[in-house]
Amino acid sequence: MLNLSYDRPAIGGLRRIAAKSGLAVALLGLPVIGTAQFAPPSTGPQVRDASALKPPAGAKVAIVEFADLQCPACAHANTWLKAAAAKYKIPWIRHDFLIPSHTWSRNASIRARWFDTQSAALGDEYRDEVFASQASIYNLAMLSQFTEKFAEDHHVKLPFAVDPDGKLEAEVQADNELSKRTGLTQTPTIFVVTAGSTGSPFHFVADAEHDLEPAIQRAISEAGGK
Repeated sequence: MLNLSYDRPAIGGLRRIAAKSGLAVALLGLPVIGTAQFAPPSTGPQVRDASALKPPAGAKVAIVEFADLQCPACAHANTWLKAAAAKYKIPWIRHDFLIPSHTWSRNASIRARWFDTQSAALGDEYRDEVFASQASIYNLAMLSQFTEKFAEDHHVKLPFAVDPDGKLEAEVQADNELSKRTGLTQTPTIFVVTAGSTGSPFHFVADAEHDLEPAIQRAISEAGGK
């Protein structure tokens, strides 16, 4: 049974909330994470199947993310993921991990995969813009309006049915099952993964804002480059 605890705020978000309310981090029982460059990463989830935690062919280091397009914590992390992938010029592999209570994320993922069929860059831009506009997409009708405008703005003709044979939905569901087989219980779940590394083949990233770049730097060092 899927643990719905992944619908809670990330640890980093709890720290920021505590700081704003005047509560010390110690009162939350949370450890203080140092800022040293290669600080040991959090142990993270108990990975049961690591088959998805590897870079694509030809890359030594990559980011692997499991996210839900309706998840506010995923929207926050997306900014840092996008910036880090561009800065370090490493692949960013995005997997769908759907939160059952979310009403439109499955449809958004299907539409993102349709834009992938036009170009991978367009599919990723759609995901980025969904995250950026998440607060205004509060039901399926608003998602449809958003998608139609996105297609129009990018001079793409959106078909009446984006997934008439259910192929794209099957791909989303397969990704969702992959996330569960990996052993994940929250969104976003982020790893920096390596090939041929002298260290761990994957590093869990608890907080994209503060932990992602140190994890990438550590992975590049251990893998002897990107």
